[in-house]
Amino acid sequence: KFIPSEFGVDPNKIQIYNLAHRFYAGKTEIRRLIEAEDIPYTYICCNLFMGYLLPSLAQTGLKAPPRDKVTIFGDGNAKAVFVKDVDVAACTINAIDDPRTLNKTLYLRPQGNVYSINELVAMWENKIGRELEKIHVLEEELLLKIKESSYPDNLEMIFIYSAFVKGDHTYFDIDECGVDGTKLYPHLKFTTVSEHLDTLV
Repeated sequence: KFIPSEFGVDPNKIQIYNLAHRFYAGKTEIRRLIEAEDIPYTYICCNLFMGYLLPSLAQTGLKAPPRDKVTIFGDGNAKAVFVKDVDVAACTINAIDDPRTLNKTLYLRPQGNVYSINELVAMWENKIGRELEKIHVLEEELLLKIKESSYPDNLEMIFIYSAFVKGDHTYFDIDECGVDGTKLYPHLKFTTVSEHLDTLV
């Protein structure tokens, strides 16, 4: 069985396909080749690793969570998914010989790992005991910033737009297009967003 090294957002579900400078085009091309050659496969979509965007609460240019002010993109309610890399690896190992994943897309949306930016900020404020100043950036403003910046410098903003404005991680029902890894492997314990943020306090 072939498992492409994707481990991100499902390129078949992305709503910003043309905005991402062919970032997802290569992935879809490989998928179509796999299917055309009848190569057994499992596509694994974990969305975002916890080491990317989460440590900064999706704040561009930051490496650690903010402690004074924070930018909220769009209405702040679209939910993103974060999964620790070792948890993705454990799920991948389980999926390799599992007939339930044969020629399927396997999605990871652990219950404690799906949050909007509003929820992330509220959680962080609770952990540090301080309210942050909120700066709201509308969808149109973020799109303009993306288009005014050159690739690949704007890639982080593109991912933020995809996850926290368009809701590309969660707008669809897993059961209609693939299998849910958290349901297939209930014995696996996924590190939660809250647990990861605890290490950054």
